[in-house]
Amino acid sequence: MQSLSFPLAPFAGDADLPEAADVVVIGGGIIGVCTALELAERGVSVLLCEKGLIGAEQSSRNWGWTRQMGRDPRELPLCMESLRLWAGMNERIGADTGWRRTGIAYLSYTRRELDHWRNWEKIGAEHGVDGRMLSRTEIDTRLPGNDGRILGVLHTGSDGKAEPWIAVPAIAAAARAKGARIVTGCAVRGIETASGRVSAVVTERGTVACRQVVIAAGMWSRLFAGNLGIDFPQLKVLGPVARVEGVPLISDMPVGAENFAFRHRQDGGYTIAVRNRAIAPLTPDHFRLLGDYLPGLRTSWRELSPRIGRTFLEDLATARRWALDRRTIFEQVRILNPDPVPGYTRKALHRLARAFPAFQGARITHEWAGYMDATPDAIPVIGPVPALPGLNIASGFSGHGFGIGPGAGRMMAQLILGEKTLVPADVFAFTRLRPGQAQPAAA
Repeated sequence: MQSLSFPLAPFAGDADLPEAADVVVIGGGIIGVCTALELAERGVSVLLCEKGLIGAEQSSRNWGWTRQMGRDPRELPLCMESLRLWAGMNERIGADTGWRRTGIAYLSYTRRELDHWRNWEKIGAEHGVDGRMLSRTEIDTRLPGNDGRILGVLHTGSDGKAEPWIAVPAIAAAARAKGARIVTGCAVRGIETASGRVSAVVTERGTVACRQVVIAAGMWSRLFAGNLGIDFPQLKVLGPVARVEGVPLISDMPVGAENFAFRHRQDGGYTIAVRNRAIAPLTPDHFRLLGDYLPGLRTSWRELSPRIGRTFLEDLATARRWALDRRTIFEQVRILNPDPVPGYTRKALHRLARAFPAFQGARITHEWAGYMDATPDAIPVIGPVPALPGLNIASGFSGHGFGIGPGAGRMMAQLILGEKTLVPADVFAFTRLRPGQAQPAAA
């Protein structure tokens, strides 16, 4: 396996594949491991296959925030349920995920930002979220050493944070202890069908019979689904991040502003990033899916920085259909490990040092980047694909996957087992994006 530019807690997978499982989960990120945990706790025979290492892609590269504040109202109920699950996760799995209820704060430096967060305060109140605007005294108490330019702060005390690089392997270990089979370094090449429904998965190590499959492959989900004839609209967005040290404790809660964000880490450093400005490496899919994404781009284009480079050519050269007895791109790229973007993280540090002068002495120790999987409406798909009975997708989390992972895993398990879901499932249905694929292909 290739080396990573940040730490990742070790996880040793099972040595052998089973011959059969009730459910096969494809992908060992936060969504996959939470789904496996939920199924294993219910006594379901579940196999999770990860082509590389558990949590090695975006699930360990994110900021580590677990928040309700600022979420889309459609997604907010699931975010709230996920936060409740995070609050009990350490006890549930018997291990430390780094989760703490610290609260989260969003800072306003302009009237436009202030109006935005005041409006969201009302949205949150309608859903029972404890977000509120802080007084000037509270701002200076909770955010000591700020430069005095802050006009307002929206604070949600019930939100929290965790350590992604610890949490995902820890949840995977708990799922395994409760009966899930987890095999790493094992790419799933495709799916076999019988009588018009899922019957098995084909991996690089052999075939496993099953009745249900969950594609929780993050950025890879669209490519994998495409080989099945499923058009899943999803694009990748690059998020650069860095770890810095040499800064005293300003606040234990994650803090975001219009163009920077920081989170104090368990190891004493800070995770920092540019907020509201992700990189969009252009690929052929950007042109194929332009019609799907155009409505959203009209309002969010300022948050993206399009770039064209080798990613376009690499994606153009990637086979979109393949035979299951041949080596695939999933075996060629075990861990998607994009190069850091030093200019972005240094920009974040520069802005932080102005807003909080204590960051002037910060030293960057690690830099990395990760690909987020984004849908046209920035809401994930969690549920079945009607065109192929037995196939489910849990992907397209649009940068929200770590925080929403526990709720998404529970909902996915509930849907597979025919249980009542913890929040209405239609918001996350595949058919909202592809209503033309609402019936089995043979119908």
